[in-house]
Amino acid sequence: MILSRLAKAKVNLFLHITGRRDDGYHLLESLVCFPECGDVLEVLPSHRLSLQETGPFAGKMGPWQDNLILKAAEMLQRNYGIVEGAEIHITKNLPVASGIGGGSSDAATVLHLLVKLWNINASDQELMALGAELGADLPVCLFARAALMSGIGEVISPVKKIPSLGMLLVNPGITVSTQEIFRNLGPVVPQIDIPDMEGLSNTAFVQMLKECRNDLQAGAVRVAPSILCVLAKLEGLDACLLSRMSGSGATCFGLFDTVEQAELAKDILQKTEPRWWLSVSHI
Repeated sequence: MILSRLAKAKVNLFLHITGRRDDGYHLLESLVCFPECGDVLEVLPSHRLSLQETGPFAGKMGPWQDNLILKAAEMLQRNYGIVEGAEIHITKNLPVASGIGGGSSDAATVLHLLVKLWNINASDQELMALGAELGADLPVCLFARAALMSGIGEVISPVKKIPSLGMLLVNPGITVSTQEIFRNLGPVVPQIDIPDMEGLSNTAFVQMLKECRNDLQAGAVRVAPSILCVLAKLEGLDACLLSRMSGSGATCFGLFDTVEQAELAKDILQKTEPRWWLSVSHI
């Protein structure tokens, strides 16, 4: 039996840093979506845990001891007394350390797959609590649908519907350290009131996003100035409604009224920046 699932990219449409706890964790407010692009995970029965990588970004996930996929699998084994193993395959399509939650989404997806493979009776709440031990992005990646994140990422408020827009994801081929970005974080900016997003038109939704921010973007630009080039290229496209960095970078996104417009934008950028990673989807 082989089980397979797409580990979707996580995109922060806005990301506000709202404070800092005594233990050093930052509090945030973020609207996230999960476009239809990502890594592909497969699991099949085995006597031991193993991980095999293929795809354009294979071999770039770092030492196996630090791999979130294997950490998630081992934690699931321990918590539920599982003696079986699993052969895990990943087709690594997303760039690593790029601000779109690739590692967290991979780990969340493998949790979903192994629960089925090992016939574990685990509730969504139990998986969320387990995921939170591995990282702040794991709970929302387990949810894998549009949502508002708050707290340190563990408080998830589903957003039933957001407008269907075309999205172009762009990474200039660099990795950035999330820890370094947070060290470059400026002062906390006062929160703004987020309106009810249900039923907003494309125009109203994009206007709402324009009034929001990614509070990590300025610090990321100081660490990786090429992010500014990506944003400028996106802003220079006639049909682009909004450009912004996702997460801690360096991946940026442009929003368009349609997927077709996003595809045309991708074609334009491919001609001028052939080394950039580009992906089109919808939100």
